[in-house]
Amino acid sequence: MQALVVAAHGSHLNPDASDPTYAHADTVRETGAFDEVREAFWKEEPHFREVIRTLESDEVFVVPLFISEGYFTEQVIPRELRLEQWDPDKWESDGTSASQITLEATDVGKTIHYCGPVGTHDAMTDVIVQRAETVTENPDVGEGFGLAVVGHGTDRNENSAKAIEYHTERIRKRDRFDEVKALFMDEEPEVDDVTEYFESEDVVVVPLFVADGYHTQEDIPEDMGLTEDYRLGWDVPTEVDGHRIWYTGAVGTEDLMADVLLERAADAGADIGNAREAVRKLVGSTTGSDAEPSVGSGD
Repeated sequence: MQALVVAAHGSHLNPDASDPTYAHADTVRETGAFDEVREAFWKEEPHFREVIRTLESDEVFVVPLFISEGYFTEQVIPRELRLEQWDPDKWESDGTSASQITLEATDVGKTIHYCGPVGTHDAMTDVIVQRAETVTENPDVGEGFGLAVVGHGTDRNENSAKAIEYHTERIRKRDRFDEVKALFMDEEPEVDDVTEYFESEDVVVVPLFVADGYHTQEDIPEDMGLTEDYRLGWDVPTEVDGHRIWYTGAVGTEDLMADVLLERAADAGADIGNAREAVRKLVGSTTGSDAEPSVGSGD
């Protein structure tokens, strides 16, 4: 038997923070690729610390629903899961290339495949593009459009910016959008000045966050000039300084995120059959991946 654990942050303050986690887990569950699919959180129940001990499966694939490698993926989750012999150096990552490491949870006799975060997987590039298609209601969106991939940016975790820049470059190489740029909240170039960085009249802005919350629903819309008060809402698109801004909200709310969870697990050796194809049918995705098929993906 094999199980999938989707490990997310959660929130004591925002009751909607866990909604994407449950939604994507439900989508994977519907494919039947795993005997068990469980959600686990740092700030909510069920907690990281107990989840593995509630599973019947002997083989468990843990996929962090986080954007970048850092404190939570390298310290908090492994510690709370009680993964013996864990060491982040075993990932041999440059900040965006963590894949998986296999460890034993000896107290319960289970093999744990601990995976890198969803936010650095190549399949996330497709989710960003899909987000642009969703907000514009145009499966061919690209020509005449600019695309801004927005991250938090922080001195505390240099890998935060690396994930944003990684996907920005991958999308740029596809030559689909007229302009593709990485912007940030807390470092240059800042999303506040989005219209200064694009010549395109239409600009899709995709925040690389897992869930909608304070930053994506309050800070960014006000900073970009979409609204003077987030409580009043904003139009999509909104005209700002002669540009039409198509603001998507958090990328993690896009249905195609379930595909990234499957990709991570497949890379770690999970037998997912044709689950990826099933997910794309379930979410109605027309976005094609330029990544190599994963081991066990059935492609």
